[in-house]
Amino acid sequence: MQGNLPPEAQEKLEELQDLQETAQTVSTQKQQAETQLSEAEAALDELDDIDEDTTMYREVGELLVQTEYDEAEDDLSEKVDNLELRVETLQKQEERVQEQFEDLQQELQEMLGGGGAGGPAPGGMGGGPGGA
Repeated sequence: MQGNLPPEAQEKLEELQDLQETAQTVSTQKQQAETQLSEAEAALDELDDIDEDTTMYREVGELLVQTEYDEAEDDLSEKVDNLELRVETLQKQEERVQEQFEDLQQELQEMLGGGGAGGPAPGGMGGGPGGA
């Protein structure tokens, strides 16, 4: 890629690119899980409005199979629980990858002698007392 970089910097840059791809993948998975969770929660809420004697069907592959109210409720509740756990796990993974990305980015900047970007300005933000 960039032949003028020292080997260590090149390696860090490749790690940074890998982490960026990982972050994108995790973010996509989290969005999908959140969408599935919303759909499952909506179905569970809708189930509360349905009479328990109503004939219900659930999708099994290409077929619709008759199911009992309690079984449908149990299945949906379990699905919601599993998806909540998945979203939470993906959120933690996303945060971890973001931290690793930022740390690696900082290391790379220091390695290349940069470092001005993102740091606090000396002397703070200035400003004085408010109006009188």
